[in-house]
Amino acid sequence: MAEIIANEGGGKQKGKKRSKRHSTHIDMTPMVDLACLLLTFFMLTTAFSKAKVMEIVLPERTPKDQKQDAPEVDKDRALNIILVAGDKVLWYNGLADPRKPPLPTLNETDFSDEGIRKVVLHRNKDLFIQIEQMNKDLVEGKIKLPRDSVESRRLKMKTRDTKGPVILIKAADDVKYHNIVDIIDEMAICNVARYALVDINDLEKKMVAEYMAGKASGAASLK
Repeated sequence: MAEIIANEGGGKQKGKKRSKRHSTHIDMTPMVDLACLLLTFFMLTTAFSKAKVMEIVLPERTPKDQKQDAPEVDKDRALNIILVAGDKVLWYNGLADPRKPPLPTLNETDFSDEGIRKVVLHRNKDLFIQIEQMNKDLVEGKIKLPRDSVESRRLKMKTRDTKGPVILIKAADDVKYHNIVDIIDEMAICNVARYALVDINDLEKKMVAEYMAGKASGAASLK
């Protein structure tokens, strides 16, 4: 823009053009938008990639110089679950003792809602109903408890349970790791108070082999 400068004598002369100096200015609006987008992205990806953990109560380690006998399991409360290849589940009630025939009968099921979950819920019905009723009362506001107190009350319910099953989980050969995770998830879903991962014994291996052989021969005879 041209400027006209008046001199002291009152005369007028043409002023020369001067370049207008502008102060340095950076528009930060796009940077703010970008920062918000990046912040949202990292918050979402961090939440989605959060490691999923499973709480498992492990027994205390026994010193090497001490021998500790395995705890006795009430036969009437024992429920044995044997995981086999092909995402299949075999189960039987009681304890398998070759000295006290006959041996228990193996039953086959799967990991569906109508499978092993239905079997476990039938045995653990009383405790499951108590815990579910407490959860319902919490949601409806009938009882108000802090989170720690809720977990403590749930633990007390499980500790006082004297009728629920004692579930022994065993894995046969060629069982996938995710089957172990699935069956432990079922224990949490069904609010089972007492369960343990134990080794399958030779007698149970024989029972599984005979069951599979009988199933195979039965399928072959139908063809």
